[in-house]
Amino acid sequence: MGDPKFARRSYDTPKHPWEQVRMDEERKLLVKYGLKNKRELWKAQSQLRDIRRQARQLQARVRAREPQAEKEMVLLLARLSRQGLLQAASPTLDDVLALSVPDLLQRRLQWLAYVKGLAGSVSQARQLIVHGHVGVGDHRVTRPGYLVRREEEIQIAYDVSSPLGDEGHSLRTALREKAQAAPAVPVEGPTAPAPGGV
Repeated sequence: MGDPKFARRSYDTPKHPWEQVRMDEERKLLVKYGLKNKRELWKAQSQLRDIRRQARQLQARVRAREPQAEKEMVLLLARLSRQGLLQAASPTLDDVLALSVPDLLQRRLQWLAYVKGLAGSVSQARQLIVHGHVGVGDHRVTRPGYLVRREEEIQIAYDVSSPLGDEGHSLRTALREKAQAAPAVPVEGPTAPAPGGV
């Protein structure tokens, strides 16, 4: 059962610690999404692994025509659609099995704040979130790894109590000038940054 004071580890580490190909892929994802360490990546991989395991089990149970499996499948697809992981109008379990780690990392608040143009880089987005300058709706969120739901995506903005809430703040002015000077470069993912989205 374990000691109640100490939380169990919520991720699995790689079976072999020194695989060059895997390490190179992990390093690319760390740099692209501005992750602090590999632990954050391993947590995302474990979350995705659990989702895919559930989808595989449901597929087998649906083929066996279990009535409870149909209900669980509808609930799973609805939950993943609310989280923004499934983009299709009528998703299926095959869409769940096609999900990848970048799909999950693109739902993090850190990435979406950068995509919306609240920061000049992914690292700066992380810093602004940790320092309490970014909020989702009326709530200040200080966790860069917060998974943003689909309806919350349009509510990401500077926190009202932050100095960055002022339109004339030097950082916002610099970001606007940078966006106007250079054409918007499309970012890989479901959404691209707005040219002047600050």
